[in-house]
Amino acid sequence: MKSYSHSKWLRAKIRLAEPCLLEVSDHFWTHAQLAQMFPEFLFLMHSIIRSSVSLINAAAKSSQRRADLDLVCRKIAAYYQTHALEEMHHDDWLLEDMAAIGMERSEVLVRLPSSAVASLVGAQYYWALHVHPVALFGYLAVLEGRPPSLRQLSEIRTKNGLPAEGLRTMVKHARLDPHHRDEIYGQLDGLPLNRNLSELVALSAFHTIERISQALQEILDSHGNGRVFKGKGL
Repeated sequence: MKSYSHSKWLRAKIRLAEPCLLEVSDHFWTHAQLAQMFPEFLFLMHSIIRSSVSLINAAAKSSQRRADLDLVCRKIAAYYQTHALEEMHHDDWLLEDMAAIGMERSEVLVRLPSSAVASLVGAQYYWALHVHPVALFGYLAVLEGRPPSLRQLSEIRTKNGLPAEGLRTMVKHARLDPHHRDEIYGQLDGLPLNRNLSELVALSAFHTIERISQALQEILDSHGNGRVFKGKGL
Protein backbone atom coordinates (compact mmCIF):
# COMPACT_ATOMS: atom_id res chain seq x y z
CA MET A 1 0.00 0.00 0.00
CA LYS A 2 1.38 3.38 -1.02
CA SER A 3 2.29 5.66 1.88
CA TYR A 4 1.72 9.41 1.67
CA SER A 5 3.51 12.08 3.65
CA HIS A 6 1.62 14.31 6.07
CA SER A 7 2.01 17.25 3.70
CA LYS A 8 0.57 15.33 0.74
CA TRP A 9 -2.42 14.25 2.79
CA LEU A 10 -3.05 17.80 3.97
CA ARG A 11 -2.66 19.24 0.46
CA ALA A 12 -5.15 16.67 -0.84
CA LYS A 13 -7.67 17.49 1.89
CA ILE A 14 -7.30 21.22 1.28
CA ARG A 15 -7.92 20.69 -2.45
CA LEU A 16 -11.15 18.89 -1.63
CA ALA A 17 -12.34 21.67 0.68
CA GLU A 18 -11.18 24.81 -1.09
CA PRO A 19 -13.53 25.05 -4.12
CA CYS A 20 -15.91 27.23 -2.06
CA LEU A 21 -13.05 29.61 -1.22
CA LEU A 22 -11.78 29.66 -4.80
CA GLU A 23 -15.26 30.47 -6.09
CA VAL A 24 -15.91 33.39 -3.77
CA SER A 25 -12.33 34.64 -4.22
CA ASP A 26 -12.69 34.59 -7.99
CA HIS A 27 -16.00 36.43 -7.72
CA PHE A 28 -14.38 39.04 -5.49
CA TRP A 29 -11.19 39.64 -7.49
CA THR A 30 -12.97 39.81 -10.86
CA HIS A 31 -15.88 41.94 -9.68
CA ALA A 32 -16.63 45.24 -11.38
CA GLN A 33 -16.84 46.96 -7.96
CA LEU A 34 -13.51 45.63 -6.69
CA ALA A 35 -12.04 49.11 -6.29
CA GLN A 36 -14.90 50.07 -3.95
CA MET A 37 -14.57 46.83 -1.96
CA PHE A 38 -10.78 46.83 -1.73
CA PRO A 39 -10.53 48.94 1.48
CA GLU A 40 -12.83 46.40 3.16
CA PHE A 41 -10.54 43.62 2.00
CA LEU A 42 -7.53 45.37 3.54
CA PHE A 43 -9.45 45.71 6.80
CA LEU A 44 -10.24 41.99 6.67
CA MET A 45 -6.58 41.17 6.12
CA HIS A 46 -5.55 43.42 9.00
CA SER A 47 -8.17 41.87 11.30
CA ILE A 48 -6.55 38.48 10.73
CA ILE A 49 -2.89 39.46 10.57
CA ARG A 50 -2.98 41.60 13.73
CA SER A 51 -3.54 38.36 15.67
CA SER A 52 -0.75 36.37 14.01
CA VAL A 53 2.16 36.96 16.38
CA SER A 54 0.19 36.52 19.59
CA LEU A 55 -1.53 33.40 18.21
CA ILE A 56 1.70 31.75 17.10
CA ASN A 57 3.37 32.65 20.40
CA ALA A 58 0.46 31.10 22.27
CA ALA A 59 0.96 27.91 20.28
CA ALA A 60 4.69 28.04 21.02
CA LYS A 61 4.09 28.37 24.77
CA SER A 62 1.53 25.57 24.72
CA SER A 63 4.09 23.40 22.90
CA GLN A 64 6.79 24.22 25.43
CA ARG A 65 4.53 23.30 28.36
CA ARG A 66 3.86 19.88 26.84
CA ALA A 67 7.32 19.24 25.42
CA ASP A 68 8.60 16.91 28.16
CA LEU A 69 5.80 14.44 27.51
CA ASP A 70 4.98 15.09 23.85
CA LEU A 71 7.50 14.56 21.04
CA VAL A 72 5.40 16.51 18.52
CA CYS A 73 5.33 19.54 20.82
CA ARG A 74 9.05 19.23 21.38
CA LYS A 75 9.60 19.43 17.62
CA ILE A 76 7.23 22.31 16.84
CA ALA A 77 7.98 24.72 19.71
CA ALA A 78 11.12 26.18 18.09
CA TYR A 79 9.42 26.46 14.69
CA TYR A 80 6.57 28.49 16.18
CA GLN A 81 9.00 30.79 17.97
CA THR A 82 10.88 31.44 14.74
CA HIS A 83 7.73 31.91 12.67
CA ALA A 84 6.33 34.42 15.17
CA LEU A 85 9.45 36.54 14.65
CA GLU A 86 8.98 36.28 10.87
CA GLU A 87 5.41 37.59 11.17
CA MET A 88 6.25 40.59 13.34
CA HIS A 89 5.07 44.03 12.12
CA HIS A 90 3.08 42.67 9.16
CA ASP A 91 0.02 44.33 10.69
CA ASP A 92 1.94 47.61 10.71
CA TRP A 93 2.70 47.15 7.01
CA LEU A 94 -1.02 46.87 6.35
CA LEU A 95 -1.82 49.92 8.44
CA GLU A 96 0.65 51.90 6.36
CA ASP A 97 -0.99 50.64 3.15
CA MET A 98 -4.43 51.54 4.46
CA ALA A 99 -3.30 55.01 5.48
CA ALA A 100 -1.76 55.49 2.03
CA ILE A 101 -5.13 54.99 0.37
CA GLY A 102 -6.93 57.34 2.75
CA MET A 103 -8.10 55.06 5.58
CA GLU A 104 -7.71 56.47 9.09
CA ARG A 105 -5.40 54.39 11.27
CA SER A 106 -7.30 55.28 14.45
CA GLU A 107 -10.61 54.19 12.91
CA VAL A 108 -9.16 50.90 11.72
CA LEU A 109 -7.83 50.06 15.18
CA VAL A 110 -11.12 50.68 17.00
CA ARG A 111 -13.40 49.11 14.41
CA LEU A 112 -14.84 45.73 15.41
CA PRO A 113 -13.72 42.78 13.28
CA SER A 114 -16.41 40.48 11.94
CA SER A 115 -17.62 37.41 13.81
CA ALA A 116 -16.17 35.32 10.97
CA VAL A 117 -12.69 36.58 11.86
CA ALA A 118 -13.30 36.03 15.58
CA SER A 119 -14.39 32.47 14.84
CA LEU A 120 -11.45 31.93 12.50
CA VAL A 121 -8.81 33.01 15.00
CA GLY A 122 -10.62 32.01 18.18
CA ALA A 123 -10.88 28.38 17.12
CA GLN A 124 -7.12 28.26 16.67
CA TYR A 125 -6.56 29.50 20.21
CA TYR A 126 -8.94 26.84 21.53
CA TRP A 127 -7.27 24.02 19.65
CA ALA A 128 -3.74 25.22 20.46
CA LEU A 129 -4.41 25.65 24.18
CA HIS A 130 -6.95 22.94 24.93
CA VAL A 131 -6.45 20.20 22.31
CA HIS A 132 -2.99 20.27 20.68
CA PRO A 133 -0.89 23.17 19.31
CA VAL A 134 -0.08 21.27 16.10
CA ALA A 135 -3.55 22.35 14.94
CA LEU A 136 -2.09 25.69 13.87
CA PHE A 137 -0.33 24.01 10.94
CA GLY A 138 -3.69 23.66 9.17
CA TYR A 139 -4.45 27.34 9.65
CA LEU A 140 -1.02 28.44 8.42
CA ALA A 141 -1.10 26.08 5.45
CA VAL A 142 -4.28 27.73 4.17
CA LEU A 143 -3.32 31.34 4.91
CA GLU A 144 0.13 31.03 3.35
CA GLY A 145 -0.54 28.27 0.87
CA ARG A 146 -1.86 30.09 -2.19
CA PRO A 147 -0.83 33.76 -2.31
CA PRO A 148 -1.62 35.76 -5.47
CA SER A 149 1.41 35.92 -7.72
CA LEU A 150 3.17 39.18 -8.52
CA ARG A 151 1.77 38.97 -12.05
CA GLN A 152 -1.78 38.51 -10.76
CA LEU A 153 -1.44 41.44 -8.39
CA SER A 154 -0.13 43.63 -11.19
CA GLU A 155 -3.07 42.66 -13.42
CA ILE A 156 -5.59 43.30 -10.63
CA ARG A 157 -4.07 46.71 -9.87
CA THR A 158 -4.00 47.78 -13.51
CA LYS A 159 -7.48 46.52 -14.39
CA ASN A 160 -9.15 48.16 -11.39
CA GLY A 161 -7.08 51.30 -11.07
CA LEU A 162 -5.94 50.41 -7.56
CA PRO A 163 -3.15 52.49 -6.03
CA ALA A 164 0.14 50.62 -5.83
CA GLU A 165 0.55 51.81 -2.22
CA GLY A 166 -2.49 49.75 -1.22
CA LEU A 167 -0.95 46.50 -2.41
CA ARG A 168 2.52 46.78 -0.89
CA THR A 169 1.88 44.20 1.83
CA MET A 170 0.29 41.81 -0.64
CA VAL A 171 3.33 42.14 -2.88
CA LYS A 172 5.61 41.34 0.06
CA HIS A 173 3.52 38.28 0.90
CA ALA A 174 3.59 37.16 -2.73
CA ARG A 175 7.35 36.93 -2.28
CA LEU A 176 7.45 35.57 1.29
CA ASP A 177 4.56 33.12 1.48
CA PRO A 178 5.81 30.48 -1.00
CA HIS A 179 8.89 30.05 1.20
CA HIS A 180 6.75 29.94 4.35
CA ARG A 181 4.39 27.42 2.73
CA ASP A 182 7.25 25.09 1.83
CA GLU A 183 8.64 25.46 5.35
CA ILE A 184 5.25 24.60 6.88
CA TYR A 185 4.92 21.43 4.83
CA GLY A 186 8.53 20.49 5.45
CA GLN A 187 8.03 20.82 9.20
CA LEU A 188 4.82 18.82 8.99
CA ASP A 189 6.54 15.93 7.25
CA GLY A 190 9.08 15.70 10.06
CA LEU A 191 6.41 15.21 12.75
CA PRO A 192 5.36 11.82 14.21
CA LEU A 193 1.65 12.55 13.86
CA ASN A 194 -0.89 9.93 14.80
CA ARG A 195 -4.26 9.75 13.08
CA ASN A 196 -5.95 11.96 15.67
CA LEU A 197 -3.43 14.79 15.29
CA SER A 198 -3.49 14.50 11.50
CA GLU A 199 -7.26 14.90 11.57
CA LEU A 200 -6.93 17.91 13.88
CA VAL A 201 -4.61 19.67 11.41
CA ALA A 202 -7.11 18.98 8.61
CA LEU A 203 -10.00 20.24 10.76
CA SER A 204 -8.10 23.47 11.38
CA ALA A 205 -7.54 23.88 7.62
CA PHE A 206 -11.21 23.20 6.82
CA HIS A 207 -12.37 25.73 9.41
CA THR A 208 -9.94 28.32 8.04
CA ILE A 209 -11.22 27.83 4.49
CA GLU A 210 -14.84 28.13 5.57
CA ARG A 211 -14.42 31.23 7.72
CA ILE A 212 -12.33 33.11 5.15
CA SER A 213 -14.92 32.25 2.52
CA GLN A 214 -17.61 33.61 4.84
CA ALA A 215 -15.67 36.84 5.50
CA LEU A 216 -15.15 37.48 1.78
CA GLN A 217 -18.81 36.78 1.11
CA GLU A 218 -19.78 39.31 3.75
CA ILE A 219 -17.83 41.97 1.86
CA LEU A 220 -19.63 41.03 -1.35
CA ASP A 221 -22.99 41.07 0.43
CA SER A 222 -22.34 44.49 1.90
CA HIS A 223 -22.02 45.84 -1.63
CA GLY A 224 -25.16 44.07 -2.85
CA ASN A 225 -23.27 41.52 -4.90
CA GLY A 226 -25.27 38.39 -4.19
CA ARG A 227 -24.36 35.13 -2.47
CA VAL A 228 -21.66 32.83 -3.71
CA PHE A 229 -20.52 31.06 -0.54
CA LYS A 230 -23.10 29.01 1.34
CA GLY A 231 -21.33 27.79 4.44
CA LYS A 232 -22.70 26.27 7.62
CA GLY A 233 -25.22 28.44 9.37
CA LEU A 234 -25.36 31.01 6.57
